[in-house]
Amino acid sequence: MRSSKGRTGLKQLLFTLAVLSALLPAAARETVGGNYAALPWKSTDGTGRIETVDGRRIAVIDVPEGSEKGQHWLTAPVDLTPFLDRRVTMSVRCRWSGVTPPLEPWNGVKFMLDYVGGNGAHFWCHPQKLWNSRDWGEISVVIEPPEPGSHSGRLVLGLESSSGRVEFDLDSLRTFVMFSPQDRVNLDYKASYPEKIAGGPRRRGVMSPHRMTEEDFKTLKEWNVNLVRFQLMRNWGRLGTELDLADYDRWINARLDRLAGELDLAARYGIKAVIDLHTPPGGSTDGKNMLMFFDKKYHDHFIEVWKRIAKRFRGHPAVWAYDLINEPTQVTPAPFDYWTTQKNAAEAVRAIDPDTPVIIESNEADRPQTYPYLSPLAMDNVIYEVHMYMPTGFTHQGVEAPEPYRSYPGSIYGTVWDKEKIRETLQPVRDFQLRHNAKIYVGEFSAVVWAPGADRYLEDCIEIFEEYGWDWSYHAFREWNGWSLEHEGESHVSMRPSPDNARKRVLLKYFSRNTAE
Repeated sequence: MRSSKGRTGLKQLLFTLAVLSALLPAAARETVGGNYAALPWKSTDGTGRIETVDGRRIAVIDVPEGSEKGQHWLTAPVDLTPFLDRRVTMSVRCRWSGVTPPLEPWNGVKFMLDYVGGNGAHFWCHPQKLWNSRDWGEISVVIEPPEPGSHSGRLVLGLESSSGRVEFDLDSLRTFVMFSPQDRVNLDYKASYPEKIAGGPRRRGVMSPHRMTEEDFKTLKEWNVNLVRFQLMRNWGRLGTELDLADYDRWINARLDRLAGELDLAARYGIKAVIDLHTPPGGSTDGKNMLMFFDKKYHDHFIEVWKRIAKRFRGHPAVWAYDLINEPTQVTPAPFDYWTTQKNAAEAVRAIDPDTPVIIESNEADRPQTYPYLSPLAMDNVIYEVHMYMPTGFTHQGVEAPEPYRSYPGSIYGTVWDKEKIRETLQPVRDFQLRHNAKIYVGEFSAVVWAPGADRYLEDCIEIFEEYGWDWSYHAFREWNGWSLEHEGESHVSMRPSPDNARKRVLLKYFSRNTAE
């Protein structure tokens, strides 16, 4: 359970978001679908009902203690046509109390659209890790775009494998396009780079562990790695953290002190570094939005932190680039959107350090599917980053809970995944590269140790990166054993050291292509 301090922080965060969301204009985005309160809602087990309170229709689900097992839902059929081939946000105002934590993170409070794809695969789109108690506020999720031929669309509200009470304001349930290719700016901008970046050696490397030792650098030198992406991170996956800015500064200042020593070691071993601010001020909300997009206090502090980093490390021989935000995620309107926040930080950094590249990431955790609406900055020497974990049903299988193995290449949730499917998935990034003369960096890609065919998946990914001239870093080196190139096993509970394995051989083959400065 969270401490009382943690609960207070999360309540403060949720209240702030609810207020800010209420202040944002509703007409700034395209609405698709609608009138969901009028759908024929039905309870799966008698625990749900529709009430009218102050003229608003409220879906209420009450599950008594001891009756947690099962699906306690209100469901209604929904037409998928408005959502075809579009990235649509679904949001609703709701509150819940006394919701017992389930065993699986995808259960608890359920706000979901599910459907059957044209290929017969089942898709479930919903936020996760919603339980305990919270007051009225908005929760949101991005719907994975249905393809033509998809059917059996259904909206689900309620609880699963939990007891407690949850209420949804049906009149607030809406679906809308948050970002669109039509909103892009700087359409004709062509990026340029100094010769040391444009004509410098290709970068092939790894994500760092949380703390790097000289022994780590010796190993990477033996592997012929020439880039490390240093994650400045704490409280990964937790909500309601990073709200106390004095505490945040104590942490980030101490982490920068340690980074200084790590960068000196990197320079000694001839390895370049990406400085990656993995944990920003304000942290993340339960809707997977970052609080600094909504609250000026955290937005401004984010800019100040990057000024601090640029002043301290400009001119350091190991620093290759500044990675401004790890996996930005914004699914609802905010006064400082994910792109503008990065633009503001890039301008602040560039005023201090005109020479070091800055790195921009795209939305929804830097997924390639969001590149069609990403705009370039009207600024030179900017590198654009993407993360490649598609399909997550393969790359992350068994991470949250045991599940049947899925092999690559092969059919994964009804879609055949092979090298050409990976190429198709990355095509929006390739299009962006060619349209804007942009330098592309794959900041993270991986597949869990036990995924059948993980070596083939990594090789197919890297072959495409190499073909397109992209720099890349594997996730991760000596961080979690499930991603480790120095372990093997059948699940996360059966990891064992492995000095030689097929995945490691793939990476070493491509590291061997690195050349001296």
